Amino acid sequence: MEARSSTRSMADPCSVPFYIRKAGMKVLLPNRLHKGDKIGVIAPASPPNIDQMYQAVPFIESLGLEVVVGDHVKDVHGYLAGRDEDRLADVHDMFRNPEIKGIFCAGGGYGTGRIAGKIDYELIKENPKPFWGYSDITFLHTAIRQQTGLVTFHGPMLSSDIGKDDFHEQSKDLFHQLFTPTNLNYTTAYSELMIISEGIASGELVGGNLSLLVSTLRTPYELDTKGKLLLIEDIDEEPYRIDGMLNQLKLSGKLDEAAGILVGDFKNVEPSKRKESLSLSQVLNEYLSDLNKPVIAGFKIGHCQPHFAVPLGVQAEMSTKNLSLIIAPGVK
Repeated sequence: MEARSSTRSMADPCSVPFYIRKAGMKVLLPNRLHKGDKIGVIAPASPPNIDQMYQAVPFIESLGLEVVVGDHVKDVHGYLAGRDEDRLADVHDMFRNPEIKGIFCAGGGYGTGRIAGKIDYELIKENPKPFWGYSDITFLHTAIRQQTGLVTFHGPMLSSDIGKDDFHEQSKDLFHQLFTPTNLNYTTAYSELMIISEGIASGELVGGNLSLLVSTLRTPYELDTKGKLLLIEDIDEEPYRIDGMLNQLKLSGKLDEAAGILVGDFKNVEPSKRKESLSLSQVLNEYLSDLNKPVIAGFKIGHCQPHFAVPLGVQAEMSTKNLSLIIAPGVK
């Protein structure tokens, strides 16, 4: 992978409006947040660290928001944050409640795929709000977008990120996109970017956690990548596991159908010392270097600090010539 440099700025509004374009289902932009708004906190996957969740509240309040914790956030049902019906109830309650203007997830883990088939998507479509999270929340991002058209946000969560001591100032800054429609511009000013395959492409930004994206295949919520920019990231997966997941996306046509691919952060991917292994770079190059479309790696998007939060479902443009990613606003 070849490293390039760029002098363009990141996370600044562009001088030229970046308009949303989408064929098929209409893009549904949530309303922007305002100071004084209430945001709901839910745990639709695994039990969050409650202490860290509450340690995150002062930051949310510093944005001028009031935190309302869901009824079942503290529930524990094995590796799940409560029974499916209770986690589902919190999702529905927060979208239904007119006083709640946005919804933040406390953490990820496992479990959102279990409730995807029971969600009232018409309720969400009729009550569009900023919905924020990542990791296991990827399944909900994909299902909600493809069932309703709602733009959602891949960003750091209360227990998993915000409530920890290493939560980065640059991660904090990206929350402001919820208050003001902002075109995001990610360049090497934010992190080193590496070209795997040359090109320029535009399309709807989709994706998230690689293992969750693979888990949508052959379900009613199967990820649609046709003509889109695909974001992938993951954590705690050895290279052979990433190899298997990329192979599944390849064999299912998802890599060929994508207009471009963004490789986010892959945390803790070192192979076991007891095994011979390819490196992550080797795996990425073997699957992505000959796709005849732009592929850029090195984005600080995922289980990392800083974490560059992005809206999913809006138009974006990526270029290996400028080593940049421009993303349309996620709120109106």
